[in-house]
Amino acid sequence: MSLTRARISAALVIDGVVATMAAALLTGAVAGAVRPLLAIAAAAGLVSVVTGLRLVRLALTIHAAQHSFGPCRGAGFLGVGVLAGGGSVAALAWSTEPVITAIGLGVTVVAFVLGVLLLPGAATTTGVRLRRACDGLSIGVSLAFAGWLMPPPGGMPPAALAGFLFAVGGLSIVTVTALRAANYRRAALLCGAGAGLSVLGLAVLTMLLAYGAPDRTLVAATTGLVIGPLLIMAGARRADVVDEPDVVDEPQTRLSSYPLLTVPALLAMLAALYHLITVGSFDRTSILLGLAVIPTVVVREVMSATDVRRYARRLAEQGAHFRSLVSGANDVTMVVGDDLVVRWQSPAAARLFGLSDADVVGRPFPALMHPDDAPEVTALLTAVLAEREAPGRPPLVNARLRDGYGVWRDTESTVGDQRAIPEVGALVVHVRDVGERRHLERTLHQLAFTDQLTGLPNRRELMRTIVSQRELSGHTGALLVIDLHGMTEVNEVRGREIGDAVLIEVGRRLRVTVGRDDLPARLSGDEFAVVTVEGPMLAYALGTRLLTALTEPYHLPGMIVHLNVSIGLAELTGGDTVDDVLRRADLARRRARQLGRDRIEWYDSYLEEQLLHRMDLERELPGALERGEFDVVYQPVLALPERQPVGVEALLRWRNPTLGTVLPAELMPVAEDLGVAGDIDRWVLATACRQLTSWSTVGRDLWLAVNVSPRELVSSDFVTRVKAVLAEHDIPLERLVVEVAEAQVTFDVPAVVQQLGALRAIGVRTALDDFGAGQASLAQLRRLPVDLLKIHGTVVAASANWQPGDPPGHSRPLIDVVVNLGKRLGLEIIAEGLESNAQVAQAEAAGCHLGQGFALAHPAPAERVEAFLEDHRAPS
Repeated sequence: MSLTRARISAALVIDGVVATMAAALLTGAVAGAVRPLLAIAAAAGLVSVVTGLRLVRLALTIHAAQHSFGPCRGAGFLGVGVLAGGGSVAALAWSTEPVITAIGLGVTVVAFVLGVLLLPGAATTTGVRLRRACDGLSIGVSLAFAGWLMPPPGGMPPAALAGFLFAVGGLSIVTVTALRAANYRRAALLCGAGAGLSVLGLAVLTMLLAYGAPDRTLVAATTGLVIGPLLIMAGARRADVVDEPDVVDEPQTRLSSYPLLTVPALLAMLAALYHLITVGSFDRTSILLGLAVIPTVVVREVMSATDVRRYARRLAEQGAHFRSLVSGANDVTMVVGDDLVVRWQSPAAARLFGLSDADVVGRPFPALMHPDDAPEVTALLTAVLAEREAPGRPPLVNARLRDGYGVWRDTESTVGDQRAIPEVGALVVHVRDVGERRHLERTLHQLAFTDQLTGLPNRRELMRTIVSQRELSGHTGALLVIDLHGMTEVNEVRGREIGDAVLIEVGRRLRVTVGRDDLPARLSGDEFAVVTVEGPMLAYALGTRLLTALTEPYHLPGMIVHLNVSIGLAELTGGDTVDDVLRRADLARRRARQLGRDRIEWYDSYLEEQLLHRMDLERELPGALERGEFDVVYQPVLALPERQPVGVEALLRWRNPTLGTVLPAELMPVAEDLGVAGDIDRWVLATACRQLTSWSTVGRDLWLAVNVSPRELVSSDFVTRVKAVLAEHDIPLERLVVEVAEAQVTFDVPAVVQQLGALRAIGVRTALDDFGAGQASLAQLRRLPVDLLKIHGTVVAASANWQPGDPPGHSRPLIDVVVNLGKRLGLEIIAEGLESNAQVAQAEAAGCHLGQGFALAHPAPAERVEAFLEDHRAPS
């Protein structure tokens, strides 16, 4: 940057020095101090030599930088023109013949014309340069013709005529080229002005010499020869570019020269008319000048015709390209006017939609759409016309279009407002067929929201439906969650294909059973759900119908499958979220499953508390045995007549830091579901036997009763393990009593009978616990191989109102009946659950010799039981 500024500063200094010296010489000539011709020759020669050589040097510098003659030619020819003009003037120091300056003027005009045409950005192509030359020459000839005919008429010396013609032609070409430069306009204007002043000065000087003007008058003409080269140098410096400017074709080649030729042509015509009126004839020179206009106009017309053909060919090519683009495009382009009428459509409409121009052009665009979509389309187009649409992305129109075959096609259209473009002046709508995309979207939706096996909606669709139902104000509705029991066995025994066939049939039955506005869905493997719009009563009725339909036998090829069903219901308005609704219905389903198969349960808050408590049990129970949270307490069994302990029952307690003490009644069902009941039973048996051994060493002859779950009892190695534990602790077999609850006997009666018999066979006694609380039949009681019958406390409590003095017709106490029945079967009777002295007396009066309950002794840890045994030691 600093180097460039230094060069410019040095050039300005040189220009100033040269201008000062030339001005001094001319001033001396005017003052008479220097001979005029010598001063003119010296001033013009000095300026031309210095400026011309600098222009040539500039051209060489540009060529060295660009390695091309293109950018440097303008400066080079301008330098040659300056040197030619200055040399012809410098020759006046030796000869004043006007022919010399006329020849120099001709060379200068040619060099200047070439230099200005070849300046960077002035005329970038050869065709443009020819047009500039023809335009300038036409103007020059027209002006020369008009000037020759203007008064005063008469002849002109040849040198003056040559100077006049060269000046007019050169000035016209240079002026046209400089004014119409596309790039570096200031440089072109400076060079054009400098060249024009130089040509004008040299032409005036030539004409003055031809007419023999005094020497002092020549000084004024020399002024242009001094200022012109300096202006050329200033402009050439501005055109000193590193890169060739980009070719801008359109502004250079447009047919805009005719208005420029109109004024001089009109002036020439008026001059000819005036000359014809005033003189009446034309001389030879006038005729030659008039004829000279014709070749330039013909050449320019040929060029214009070439331009027209080229533009026509280009337009044809562009039109062909456009037609190929719109014909091969996947969109149909339509031009829609302000009245929404289609003015034009692309040829692709026939290929893509089977629509001809007769089907579309001239019809309103909304009329092409489906009647349900037409209002929306009209509103959107009207909004675009009213400029109410926000700027940015073009608006989209989604509508169904009737194709040429009468089929409604899903389309998507973009609307562009092209009314600001005069050639269009309408809305441009691009219509594309999105049928395949819509089909893919529907397929993806089906994959995302439909169960692929049954064809029912999946969990996601169910949740969406619940959300929409909950948003309806004043709407209740209910959710039914359905659990199928037995599918695991079907898959394991029958195979997955049979299981899938059963699930498909379940889906079919759900569709048939539910109402038209209800939504059946599949949640997971064997869980289904139904969203119904009905209220609680009708929802429960629907659940009953579903229960009936789903529990009917499934007839498959070669087999029949039976399933059990549990259904939970919850209102859609319950809970804060959709997840709460599903959770509540699932809690009700779990409750129905716990209470038995083929049941329907409604959700309520108490149910949730119970299930949450059970979930806490399920969460805390795994690992409780390893953490040492289990404990065994013992409740003595007394001989009622003597009130002496004869045995103890081992009772399990779970001491959990979070849940507190949990009794076996709520612990063991959870343990059985989790599969840890067997481990707990084995631990209780081992712990109780160890404690019994401790008591036996101090001379206490007691028997031990242990509760066993049916699943543990029927295990194949149970008898062997019991025998091994007793042997490990050196306990006689007859001192162990294995108890099984009456309510659990129905688990697997044959297996229970077999195991109880095996225990009796090795000497272990057996007992039926809680008799009277369940539904064991007399036949089962006679079938079970038990030694002891433990009567539940409710049987004793039911007999508390009977008195020995009641009339004979009054029914006997229930405990008497049970005791007599047990004795007839050869069983030893134990009355348990005795909570008062009256109940103890009632049991004793009924013939029970053994009793157990709070009225006799509370369950307690081993240490406290030891103290109780010590207090009730029989006298020696």
